[in-house]
Amino acid sequence: MKSYPITLKEFGRKGILIEWPNEVEEAILDDIIRFKSILEEELNDNIELVPAYNSIAIISNNGDFEFEKLKKELLQLYKTNKATLITQRTLWKLPVCYDAEFGIDLEEVAFNLKMTSSELIEIHSSNEYRVFGIGFLPGFMYLGGLPKHIETKRKETPRLKVAKGAVGLAGKQTGIYPQESPGGWNIIGNCPIPIFNANAEKPCFVSVGDKIKFESITRAEYELHKIEGEVGIYKPEKILLDA
Repeated sequence: MKSYPITLKEFGRKGILIEWPNEVEEAILDDIIRFKSILEEELNDNIELVPAYNSIAIISNNGDFEFEKLKKELLQLYKTNKATLITQRTLWKLPVCYDAEFGIDLEEVAFNLKMTSSELIEIHSSNEYRVFGIGFLPGFMYLGGLPKHIETKRKETPRLKVAKGAVGLAGKQTGIYPQESPGGWNIIGNCPIPIFNANAEKPCFVSVGDKIKFESITRAEYELHKIEGEVGIYKPEKILLDA
């Protein structure tokens, strides 16, 4: 597996940020996931690891870090441990209703892209997206791999309120708002099932490195899945992929 010029810097008194080149590439994400698995084996249980597009944050849940000492150890570990990551990736199929009531920016985005709303829905729902990071809001997935011909600028004026489950486009990314919040993404649909549950053993069932595929559903199917999600009986389709 390819190595990258990583840098380390202090992230408060109890954190260290390891950064990879500032590029959105699956190879970089794979290297981040590989090194995260190594750190999970090498570091103690009082450490929290938070991967993102181009970084891993190491957070101590105990005492402060000795930055210079740990920096040297981490760089050496990255340099010498070239074990290939063998992991099981998961593809999650998530329902999305693109009705006009939910896709409040759908027609405008399609017009700007010089295509019909149906064409935009077809392209968006036929692609698979990689989960490059989870953040901003608990359970908010940053999904890379948006086809270039539907890349869309963020809205110039963010909304003060975006609905829970809203599916949006922004730049080279797509994603789902796991709860109501302000936001500047272009909203093209809504996913009726909860993405984040603070009371669950694993609050967000999706992990960094997984893949997402959206499936277009009718309004009637949306209402059914919403009820199923609220009572906890909806199980998103899960497909195990080759490593």
